[in-house]
Amino acid sequence: MTYLITGACGFIGSNFLKYMMEKYENGEFILYDSLTYAGKLSNIEWALEDKRVKFYIGDIKNGDLVENLFKRHKIDYVINFAAESHVDRSIEYPDIFLESNVLGVNTLLKVCRKYWKNRRDVKFLQISTDEVYGSLTLENREEKFRENTPLNPRSPYSASKASGDMLLMAYGETYGIPFNITRCSNNYGEHQLEEKLIPLVIKKALKNEKLPIYGKGDNVRDWIYVMDHCKGVDLVLHRGKPGEIYNIGGNSEMSNIDLVKNILDILEKPYDLITFVKDRPGHDKRYGIDSSKIERELGWKRDYDFKRGLLKTVNWYKELWEKKI
Repeated sequence: MTYLITGACGFIGSNFLKYMMEKYENGEFILYDSLTYAGKLSNIEWALEDKRVKFYIGDIKNGDLVENLFKRHKIDYVINFAAESHVDRSIEYPDIFLESNVLGVNTLLKVCRKYWKNRRDVKFLQISTDEVYGSLTLENREEKFRENTPLNPRSPYSASKASGDMLLMAYGETYGIPFNITRCSNNYGEHQLEEKLIPLVIKKALKNEKLPIYGKGDNVRDWIYVMDHCKGVDLVLHRGKPGEIYNIGGNSEMSNIDLVKNILDILEKPYDLITFVKDRPGHDKRYGIDSSKIERELGWKRDYDFKRGLLKTVNWYKELWEKKI
């Protein structure tokens, strides 16, 4: 099988590559990334000498480059990790998110439609987010996002991801492209970009710098270790029923302030590093995912609870950055 992994140099894409290469010895892996600030070649350099791997630089909006990949290789699966993903950036630069997360998906799908005519042994897997569902209340912790929860995006980022999802569903209905969509909770783990909360807090704490926390820090997120997410993506890719959506969650809801305190405890740093700053516009209060569908239908289960995964992650960044401080 030949796998086209877009956004392969990003945090989740590069971890997914590692997972897949270790599991599928006979797979061929076509890697495609535009190497923006969020995609680091160093994340996949370890794989480039492997004969199963081919790497191409390019943007998913560039139809000629994408088509060239399909001309050179018989692509069986497209796993689309390529996306602009930072909510704060989407508030300041919404156009970039629409271009990548909507128009980029459209370009990929047009090429798939052209080269996958009459093929049923293929699949387009869109990596999406729980943020497309909107926000849950802090009061009712029993309420969860399910696959049939109405979409209610509340930021340019989540709106662009919801648009990409719906476009894929329309291509599936109109043109018969086999597809799945996965929607995951907040990922954490090794190689995550420093603009994200967990690595940002670790780095600043190691340098004894103030840790800016939005509002009161009471916003709640569900956290999943990146390799558990990759495991779920693999199951959906190979065993998911075409046309279905699967939520992949960590079952580890925690407020931002409690998360930061957990990290400070591991690093043995004082809580007085925490400083509260003005909340960002449209800050969703709570995310919580119900993963029972993928557990029940595909047999997925997490290998890492939050305590174990966070300790592993903090120690990895500590070892990496203590050398630079």
